[in-house]
Amino acid sequence: MHAPDQKNCEHPGCDLAGEFRAPRSRQQLRDYVWFCLDHVRAYNARWNYYADMDEDAVEEDRRGTAYWHRPTWPLNGGRPPQGIRDPFGFFETEEDEKVRQNSELPDSPYTQALAIMELTPPVTPDAIKRRYKELVKQHHPDANGGDKQAEERLKAINQAYATLTQSNGP
Repeated sequence: MHAPDQKNCEHPGCDLAGEFRAPRSRQQLRDYVWFCLDHVRAYNARWNYYADMDEDAVEEDRRGTAYWHRPTWPLNGGRPPQGIRDPFGFFETEEDEKVRQNSELPDSPYTQALAIMELTPPVTPDAIKRRYKELVKQHHPDANGGDKQAEERLKAINQAYATLTQSNGP
C-alpha cells in the first residue's frame, strides 16, 4: 500500500500509487493525471500532442515555440538602424545582395569592361568569349565599310575583352 497523502493511479482498476504525472490533454497541459509507472508508460506511448491538427497548424505551432508564442515585430522594418555596419549581411535583402554582388567601384576597369561588352555579372569565360565574337563581327571596320567609329568601338571591345579575361582567368 502507499502513504495516505499519496495519490492513487488514475487508470481504471489500478490500486497502485500514482507517482507519475502526465498532462490531461493538449488544451490542459498544466492539469495532470497521476499514474503508476506501468500506466504512465502506456499513456506516454499513446500520447500525441499534434493529434487532430493538420500540417499547417502543426507547422504554425512548431514555429511559435521558437519565440514562446509571443507576438513579434521586425526590428526597424528588418533594416539595421542607421549608422550600424552589417558586414555579415544579417539584415540584407535579396535585392541588396544582388547590388552588393554586382557592385565594384563604378569606374573600375572591370566594371567599365562589363559595360562595353554589355554583360552583367556573374560572367563566365565562355560568356565573355561568346559576347566578344558577336561584337567583333558587328563592329569590325571591314563589316562597316571602313567606318572610323566602328574601328574605335572595336579597339574598346578588344581592351574590354583583355581586361575581363585577365580578371576571370582563361
